[in-house]
Amino acid sequence: MKPTLKIAALAAGLLISAPGFAQSPASPTHRALAAGYKALTMCSALFTAEQAGAARTPESVESHELVGIYPELQPLIGDMKAEIGDGEVSVGWDADMPARVAQFTPGQGCAIQPIGFVGGMREMRRVARRTSAPDLPQAAVRGDRAALDAGVARAFGGFGQGVTTGVVVLQDGAVVAEKYADGFGPNTPQRTWSVAKSLAGTIIGAAVQRGEIDPDAPAAIANWQAPGDPRAQITVDALMRMASGLTSDTAGNRTDALYFGGTTVDEQAPGWPLIAPPMSRFRYANNDTLLAVMAVAPGFAAHPPHELFDRLGMTRTFAETDWRGNYVLSSQVWTTARDLARFGQLYVQDGVWEGERLLPEDWRARVTAPSGPQPPTGAFGYGATFWLMNQSEGVPGDAFAAFGNRGQYVVIVPSRRVVIVRRGEDPAGRGFDIAAFTREILATLEPPAA
Repeated sequence: MKPTLKIAALAAGLLISAPGFAQSPASPTHRALAAGYKALTMCSALFTAEQAGAARTPESVESHELVGIYPELQPLIGDMKAEIGDGEVSVGWDADMPARVAQFTPGQGCAIQPIGFVGGMREMRRVARRTSAPDLPQAAVRGDRAALDAGVARAFGGFGQGVTTGVVVLQDGAVVAEKYADGFGPNTPQRTWSVAKSLAGTIIGAAVQRGEIDPDAPAAIANWQAPGDPRAQITVDALMRMASGLTSDTAGNRTDALYFGGTTVDEQAPGWPLIAPPMSRFRYANNDTLLAVMAVAPGFAAHPPHELFDRLGMTRTFAETDWRGNYVLSSQVWTTARDLARFGQLYVQDGVWEGERLLPEDWRARVTAPSGPQPPTGAFGYGATFWLMNQSEGVPGDAFAAFGNRGQYVVIVPSRRVVIVRRGEDPAGRGFDIAAFTREILATLEPPAA
């Protein structure tokens, strides 16, 4: 098959069959995705760490981020060699096809190029970022120091079979506990996975505060504006609540073609047909978040996501895009545990940072309101881009959290003025009990004075 025809066939296969992975594990589609996964992961881990003032080695990435991944890709990853250049990582996967390539943009992170990309290094679109911020303050714990330290230490060998890489606990906006695994530290970014969805909800909230968007109005998705398109009535709020009614054929509506295949957000997300009335069902889907972000994206020219991150002092946070520049804010953010603690503290302070209101007065109440269709079973409910912990025994009813794959957690407890961040690289099937960990940590901290 000629390369151009092969590229077209692969693209069709990624768009049509990637969610269900009906093909054999050794298919060209799987090899292309595995190479893209490795190239992008290696690129992001190495180059964001370097810019953040940390150091990662290829061996560290191989042993942490590239183990315990999707079973259809895991057998292929190990035999693929990553070639690391100046701001670029390439991974070969087929003798007749160009290597998969991921490229780094300073201040922003890496983007995976499309399958068949042979264009050489793209021009660097350096993003102007705040380069430093005051460290989070440190304080003596109000509570039982020994018990808190013991609980944090247990996160590295308890609460399940996961692999904890970092923990930060804030009380009244100050760090009272912090611990990292070997090879990780305060300046080491890791992928947020779906914690990015809560970051996306916060970016949307900032746009609402600036008057750029009404979350209760229909999402302005260009693909849906033809007369008679029923999707034109889906609101941003419905998208944030995973209640769009759009087709979602697998749990999460896996978006491998976008994340690792080189398909772009504007190609992938808007095309799904309506399958249920908006706000009539809950169906967790990456595409709902991607579409909500698309609705606010026209404002990114003036107010890109990193503007909010820098305002919070999250200077080691990198919101990545696809190769056309669309933000992939359902999963593709790399950041540190301390930066996520700052993010959580913004919600403890009800959207106010250093005296300035960054989120609407009712935003915390909105994102934690379990209105709309909720899953009838399960340990956690859902608000709008945040999970709810009000059903977790021993945890205050106002606790809510950002959750991400492989054990990424940001737990926010406004009534206790506490933020708990746990970073991990949990292989599939080896989870971490965040409710139990939260309960144990809170038990060591004194409640705030009335």
